Amino acid sequence: MDGPKHPVTTVDRTLQIVETIQELDGAGVSEIAERVDVGKSAVHNHLTTLENREYVVKEDDEYHVGLAFLGLGAYARQRNEIYRAARGEVEDLAEETGELVNLMVEKNGMGIYLYQAKGDDAVELDTYVGKRVHLHCTALGKAILGFRPPEEVEGILEERGMPDMTPETITDPDEFMAALEDVRERGYAIDDGERLTGLQCVAAPVTDGQDRSIAAISVSYPVHRVDDGYHEEVASAVLGAANVVELEHNYS
Repeated sequence: MDGPKHPVTTVDRTLQIVETIQELDGAGVSEIAERVDVGKSAVHNHLTTLENREYVVKEDDEYHVGLAFLGLGAYARQRNEIYRAARGEVEDLAEETGELVNLMVEKNGMGIYLYQAKGDDAVELDTYVGKRVHLHCTALGKAILGFRPPEEVEGILEERGMPDMTPETITDPDEFMAALEDVRERGYAIDDGERLTGLQCVAAPVTDGQDRSIAAISVSYPVHRVDDGYHEEVASAVLGAANVVELEHNYS
């Protein structure tokens, strides 16, 4: 992504501070100053301004992201056409499978969890709405990248890298591109412990009228639940849900 020609340094620094607080799950002035490489006094000025507008809150000696961001995030999500088209299907799929179901979109080479629903047997994971993750290590990401031009995928991998999340993570670009060929052939992607050990995910892309991915839907479940027929059953359900969302989004 190309940066702005004339960035506003103060705004950029404020956002760095907020993102650092989120990344660290709360931080003090000294820790923030070290991470963003700016003086403590300047960091304190940013924080007090944000606190006054309720975008951060202070708890003892740590600052945390405030609820004022919640309204902005909910508004941004509600404006998203994919969210509006997919929300019902995500909820229905979670009820049908009893598992954790996620909806992801790609932005600037990263995956963003846009919505999730939990069935009765859903596992508790570190994912949440708004969380950003690398695309190469998730079924959702592979489903998205599997239906993008190769040169675009190569650009994303080069810019974002392929960090090793577990021993099963694919970190070789050539191996990953070969895996995407399998995704296109099957129509869905599999993550077998590639981001979280012991977790398997199946994801299908949501595509536009030109067969380009615009989102993906996944079902996640512990590996110990898998038997001979479970994987195929889940894959069929995910493909069906993605197809309904495509129709809702592309033709409604």
